[in-house]
Amino acid sequence: MTAPTPRRAARVLLVDAAGRVLLFHATDPGRPDFRYWFTPGGGLDPGEEPATGAARELAEETGLRLAPADLGPPVWQETVEFPFDGVWYRQEQEFFLVRVPTWEVDTTGFDDIERASVTGHRWWRRDELAATTERYYPVDLPAVLTRVLGGEAGC
Repeated sequence: MTAPTPRRAARVLLVDAAGRVLLFHATDPGRPDFRYWFTPGGGLDPGEEPATGAARELAEETGLRLAPADLGPPVWQETVEFPFDGVWYRQEQEFFLVRVPTWEVDTTGFDDIERASVTGHRWWRRDELAATTERYYPVDLPAVLTRVLGGEAGC
């Protein structure tokens, strides 16, 4: 077994006024039957700061353009290991909270791998995530949202 490929990433918990979080639905090109939901964000470019990468990824994946300073400090971080398209990664990632009243997602900024693997998007409430049998990442997203958002109504 080979050692995991190290990767740094920045992700965004994009939450609307109803307390719903945006997730993308995808398949792994290396495992087409493996379907899952995930937050906007992705790998950092060499030397890129997490807030800069999060803002860049948010613009590319949703069309929402914010300055890195508008994201504030990260609200959570984790290290995960996972396979994607035949490569095993060890990813250190930071999460930023961005609130919007509402947002019409624009995916025209997707890169080739995103266009090939992302099949849709949806706004999820915490209780929906906690009740679903569908796979999503991070695996403890409802608990993360509870820590970050507290007991806000509509979540």
